[in-house]
Amino acid sequence: MILIRRSFLVLILICLGCAAQSTQPDAPGKPDLTRAIERQVRSYYSIPPDVKVQVGAIVPSTDWQGYDMVPVTIDGGDGKKQDYKFLVSQDRKTMLRMVKFDLTKDPFTELMGKINVSGRPVRGAKSSKVVVVNFDDLQCPFCSRMHQAMFPEILKDYGDRVTFVYKDYPLSEIHPWAMHAAVDANCLAAQNGDAYWEFADHVHAHPEEVRDEKTPGARLAALDRLALDQGQKHSLDKTKLEACVKAQDETAVKASIKEGDDVGVSATPTLFVNGEKVDGVIPIAELRAMLDRALRDAGQPVPAHATPAAAPASK
Repeated sequence: MILIRRSFLVLILICLGCAAQSTQPDAPGKPDLTRAIERQVRSYYSIPPDVKVQVGAIVPSTDWQGYDMVPVTIDGGDGKKQDYKFLVSQDRKTMLRMVKFDLTKDPFTELMGKINVSGRPVRGAKSSKVVVVNFDDLQCPFCSRMHQAMFPEILKDYGDRVTFVYKDYPLSEIHPWAMHAAVDANCLAAQNGDAYWEFADHVHAHPEEVRDEKTPGARLAALDRLALDQGQKHSLDKTKLEACVKAQDETAVKASIKEGDDVGVSATPTLFVNGEKVDGVIPIAELRAMLDRALRDAGQPVPAHATPAAAPASK
């Protein structure tokens, strides 16, 4: 199960895959073809009445012989619009949605290039050809499961050849102290990467220390105490850390959320293994397989894995 951040509109947009429909003229009020296209899109993708479907001008297609192109905009009214291109046959009887792939480009590499990891705390190899980026929420129970699977188990096997980086993606709508936790973590990261990671380890392993406080204010104060404890443990500049924690500047966290939105993050945890997206908590064996494939693709050696013990024979 994954904690979903976006509205039902996201499901509509995700469903907009490769589809073929027969256009059918309809009642007056709009030009027959425009209305037919809108109704086909609404019907096939179950778009609610309050979501706008705007059909643009039909123009000749430069890629598909016998078809023209028509742009369709899905507007949920929340400031986010998605534009799609459909093909309409020149006899106006058939509409298709085709996706054209450029085989000269690597989509994983292009996606990874949109994620800025500069200045982020690193675990594992300081520099490697395989980078795992996790968009994390410190209040998310599923993130805690994924975190505790990666650290220490995955790190133990891959730490000398894979780089692990966390980005912030607090789901503030359902996790009221996640943003505060992310800011506190970044205050530590600004001075010491190990302090950041140990704070993340502790909050993910012991969320009850924050959750069980009786009031929202007490939960935020508990987070601040944990951050300051890490600062003392790692001999950080106390004055600087206290000022950062008190200021609660959300600018960097919001920029990370925007970056996550831009690369298709809508829930936590979301991992990118050299640009290959992984939604939600996945079994350790599946994550190992992805890391092994990424290492092989990068021409790097794969760590040896212990063979599971055979089950005892039944009597």
